[in-house]
Amino acid sequence: MTDRTDPPSEHHARETLWNLIKDIRFGMFTTHHANGHLHSRPMTTQNRGIDEDDVLWFFMSRSTEPMRDLSDDPQVNVAYADPGEDRYVSVSGRATIDDDPATRRRLWSKMNEAWFPKGVDDPDLALVCVRISHAHYWDVKSSKLVQLYAMAKALVSGKAPMNLGETAEVRMRS
Repeated sequence: MTDRTDPPSEHHARETLWNLIKDIRFGMFTTHHANGHLHSRPMTTQNRGIDEDDVLWFFMSRSTEPMRDLSDDPQVNVAYADPGEDRYVSVSGRATIDDDPATRRRLWSKMNEAWFPKGVDDPDLALVCVRISHAHYWDVKSSKLVQLYAMAKALVSGKAPMNLGETAEVRMRS
């Protein structure tokens, strides 16, 4: 997939980013482990709105490996994928712990009790805030049939398929 002929405006790109993320509840949260490897694990995005000050929210256990990774290196990546809809998002940012009880309560849902049965006041519960610095998304708009045709045409012509959807980079912070 290639970029659109006319790149989307910054406002459109940000709006599309949030609209894609809100429909994909689970992301692969990647940290840099002390052994030098990248470690990814599925996490549920806790955001309630589609634009919460350029941040993503996650609940984590304070006693787990991801929290130890974050204390060593707060740079993270969260990847979202909805292959059925051909939508993909990669978000880079800096993770911090937010100890504000009001924010924890605002983001808490009954579903979180599956992982934190002691509730929103569980001392092991950490609210992780990822401040987005950069994101890239791919949103394929073409039907599967059109995609197959474009790929077959590319094989014959030797030219990459074009205009199958929208891709954009979004810079949130420097």
